[in-house]
Amino acid sequence: MSTLKRFFQDTVIYGIAAVLPRVINFLLVRVHTDALAADKYAVNSDFYIWAALFAVLLTFGMETAFFRFYNTEKKKDAIVATTFISMLVVAVLFVVSIGVFFDFFQQFLDFENNPLRLKLFIGILALDTISMVPFAYLRVTNRPIKYAVIKLINVGVIVLVNLLFLRYIPIFLEEGVGFPAFFENAYNSTSKVNFIFIANILGSAISFILLLPYLLKFKFQFDVQLLKKILAYSWPIMVAGLAYVINENLDKFLIKRMIGAYEMGIYSACYKLAIFMNLYIMAFRLGAEPFFFNQASKKNAKNTYALIMNYFVIIGALVFIGIVGYIDILKHFINSNYWGALAIVPIVLLANLFLGIYYNLAIWYKLTDKTRYGMYFSIIGAVITIVLNVWLIPVTGIMAAAYATLIAYASMTVVSYIIGKKHYPINYNLQKIAIYLIASVVICWVSFNYFRGNFWVSTLLITGFSAIIYFKEKKDLLAIFNKK
Repeated sequence: MSTLKRFFQDTVIYGIAAVLPRVINFLLVRVHTDALAADKYAVNSDFYIWAALFAVLLTFGMETAFFRFYNTEKKKDAIVATTFISMLVVAVLFVVSIGVFFDFFQQFLDFENNPLRLKLFIGILALDTISMVPFAYLRVTNRPIKYAVIKLINVGVIVLVNLLFLRYIPIFLEEGVGFPAFFENAYNSTSKVNFIFIANILGSAISFILLLPYLLKFKFQFDVQLLKKILAYSWPIMVAGLAYVINENLDKFLIKRMIGAYEMGIYSACYKLAIFMNLYIMAFRLGAEPFFFNQASKKNAKNTYALIMNYFVIIGALVFIGIVGYIDILKHFINSNYWGALAIVPIVLLANLFLGIYYNLAIWYKLTDKTRYGMYFSIIGAVITIVLNVWLIPVTGIMAAAYATLIAYASMTVVSYIIGKKHYPINYNLQKIAIYLIASVVICWVSFNYFRGNFWVSTLLITGFSAIIYFKEKKDLLAIFNKK
């Protein structure tokens, strides 16, 4: 049981380093929704949908490949130099290509004849692409504090610029505070939503500058044969990444085109309330992936994996109930003009809980070197997402998009489990997992539909569910945390 205790401790440490910046970024949603109308907020969502897609294409699964080969290659300089130079060349080709076909990409990306927006788009992606390797180096060499500090500085810059240009400068201008004429003209002539992207590129630039010392310490030895091995390993990961981007973002993209920018704006803003589940899943993944690989050679590894799945579902169910139960408090993180889409939140939360279970199941194809199955499962999810969204959004609106996400992730989970039983069978306690999942769904449905805003009832439901978990799991929990 001591290994599980260590796993939970590592997950908390990794979680703090990765989650805190995202929490801070999430708090900016209120700043954005206060400053922007829903249709303008949709521009922000559109921008980052395209950014997510291009980021996967540009990095080509190299981050995971870097982790894989850094631990197996003797020449560390070669792996760092080869991956970084590859990313640098890709970034330069990306900048040149869009620069040459600037008008085409401005129209293709639907950037509303806004040249500045496309320039910011190019700059952010180029900087983030070449920053990928040094960030990965900090992680693989176990330097979480330095990694976290740079990430927090990045977020600090973004927050500062957002607050300055979207909240305080408008107030100062209304109060007649004098600014130089050139500044006022430049500010008034710039679309407000562009300041979000300006903040992002400044944060990315400062991060890259802070990462440079870690790059300059290596000898730049480019290895063509090593690059071939990296690309052979990374391309299925890239395809899976593209499918994930489709699963996460196609709904927002289609809502704008099929219904309208306003609907996309309120959907995107309420969707962000699922961040609390996403943060839990992210913290789990950061701790789980290295832990799972380290446990693989041990005799009781499969029992450990099954037990971790059990507790992942338990904690995820608690997070699910907690967010839904207190949604009328959490909704104040976004402007009240966006609350029309709150009904999607429970569905999206459940969808992300299934995604977390899927990530947990993914250990079977990673340990058996059958990563192509991860690509297959992601493609299945993407096909379901595309078909259901195209079919149902025009008929039932934004709720269809939320249900499509849930069905896609649930299907990926089920298919992965069924196929995984044949290749790497793990004796998961399906009965217990199903009971916790069904109970959490029922509690959330009752809470959301009949007791919205009644926090006494919400607290009672969460406390009751927690008490049941404690008494059912008490023996194992005490064994885990009392074991030295």
